[in-house]
Amino acid sequence: MSMPFYVAPEQQMKDRSDFARKGIARGRAVVVLRYQDGICFVAENRSLALHKISEIYDRIAFAAVGRYNEFEQLRIAGIQQADLRGYAYDRSDVTGRMLANAYAQLLGSTFSSGADKPFEVELVVAELGHDGSDQIYRLTYDGSIADEENFAAMGGATETIAEVVRRGIDPQADLRTAVRLAVNALSADTSAPAPRVLGPDSLEVAVLDRTRPRPRKFRRMSRTALAGLLEEEGTK
Repeated sequence: MSMPFYVAPEQQMKDRSDFARKGIARGRAVVVLRYQDGICFVAENRSLALHKISEIYDRIAFAAVGRYNEFEQLRIAGIQQADLRGYAYDRSDVTGRMLANAYAQLLGSTFSSGADKPFEVELVVAELGHDGSDQIYRLTYDGSIADEENFAAMGGATETIAEVVRRGIDPQADLRTAVRLAVNALSADTSAPAPRVLGPDSLEVAVLDRTRPRPRKFRRMSRTALAGLLEEEGTK
């Protein structure tokens, strides 16, 4: 009878972290940043059908990088939880913090269980505040959660992308300036095989727009509208 190999818990956690990080690093990046009228989401994504950015609830949106089938599963779970809470209590009781905590518990329990493989995803849950106090929560594969001040970057060469955004971020900038900054940051991704110029056909952009008169603040930008936005500034 063969004896099972003993693996120290620290080594198990390291191996699972390395596994998850490799999967996430292969994904194209997403930048989430505040601007004067809300929160802007910009992802490198050539698909019109498979979205990295989605609405979760009235004032809450979700962005993810990593394995698509896994973050799609998490997106659907978030929508169901938000709908259930809004129906049982009140729509104002659905908050970004509540959803971020639920995601953190799910990611953390899966990472530490040892039975299932860890999620190869990173997430952002962003909420448009009623009084301008917007919230951006970033969650990693192990359930860690961070409350980001003005922006978050995930996937690809995260540090390089984040540094470009950090140097240029202005929460009072207009949408055009915010999108342009995010596109410049994504273009600086050093994990790509060659320098790239990202145009509308390779981007997915959406916003939580506080000027929108409807309760639902999420708005996905068409590629035609995005082309006009970028062309006006000569960034195409």
